[in-house]
Amino acid sequence: MKAGWERKQIADVAVVFDGPHATPKTVDAGPIFLGIGALQDGTINLGETRHVTPADFRQWTRRVKPQTDDVVFSYETRLGEAAIIPEGLECCLGRRMGLIRFDKAQVLPRFFLYQYISPPFREFLSSKIVRGATVDRISIKEFPSFPIAIPPLPEQQRIVGILDEAFDGIATAKANAERNLQNARALFESHLQSVFTQRGEGWKQKPLGLLCELISGQHIDAKDYNTEGRGVGYLTGPSDFGFLNPVITKWSEHPKRMAKRGDILVTVKGSGVGKINLLDAEEVAISRQLMAVRTTIADVSYLYAFLSTKFDYFQSLTKGAAIPGISREDVLDLMCPMPPPEEQHAIVQLIHATSEETQRLESIYQQKLAALDELKKSLLHQAFTGQL
Repeated sequence: MKAGWERKQIADVAVVFDGPHATPKTVDAGPIFLGIGALQDGTINLGETRHVTPADFRQWTRRVKPQTDDVVFSYETRLGEAAIIPEGLECCLGRRMGLIRFDKAQVLPRFFLYQYISPPFREFLSSKIVRGATVDRISIKEFPSFPIAIPPLPEQQRIVGILDEAFDGIATAKANAERNLQNARALFESHLQSVFTQRGEGWKQKPLGLLCELISGQHIDAKDYNTEGRGVGYLTGPSDFGFLNPVITKWSEHPKRMAKRGDILVTVKGSGVGKINLLDAEEVAISRQLMAVRTTIADVSYLYAFLSTKFDYFQSLTKGAAIPGISREDVLDLMCPMPPPEEQHAIVQLIHATSEETQRLESIYQQKLAALDELKKSLLHQAFTGQL
């Protein structure tokens, strides 16, 4: 440990509180209910918070009422997430959350927060994880005995100042990279939309039912499929979809409805209605959440590009409160703009070129985001190994 630093237990410099052991009914407006999902990368994302009634707020803050500069953390699921309660935020805690109130004459809450999310402390936390049948957790009873490194207050202030400035710069750079990533995708989607709205001479509107055969998937009971590769592949929904082609993780020796290579898979039930993928396997079984569009006279790449612009359209047609869905007629009656065959091919070539450039830009921006995350981890590691 660096000269002048001490190692103490959390209980020596703070009081640790356990949050409520139940979850209140949430409402559309009222005091804020702070759940684990709102703790993101050392901050509180207010967009992920919910609300409770004033009566429930009073009840849920009897055990502990968060105050400005308190550090809140999760001790079950999403372990290692923590944040500081900002000034003016009135909230109650959710289940599986703890709260630490520091003696600020000894420890700056922000200094502890940075230490908590640093690689060395997260490595320590991983050694304290209790493996459960369904979720992993850290013992909230043992938490006060966990050791932390404590330098003198001026040193804490110096480190916090350096990290604050660096992380502000990283946050700005990440926001720019994320905006560029979104712009690249939006530009490609705009290009696709323009292809099918700026129609040339000789184009005709035809219902999808005249261009393809539509195969409705059928449910296979859990006992009749496996994850060991026995039988044919089985796709259950958009959770199996990749960027372009699905990834097979389930198989069945009792297949029902089959899709073939080159079929366009369309999600027709659930929240992912309208999501599509192109089947590149020889033959797979598909569940009732999917339909397979098997082209008969249209270029499959052209049809895939057209259907990829129809997510919002299919979403607007969904019916059913519990499990939203669309019908066969919703798919078959969809009007598709059809250019002459030679123009279909030219359009597909142009879309492929634009898609490749978009993917190249996405790769660049994803690499930048990953590098910025690594830079943040590196700075935190240096700060709490005495190298900053």
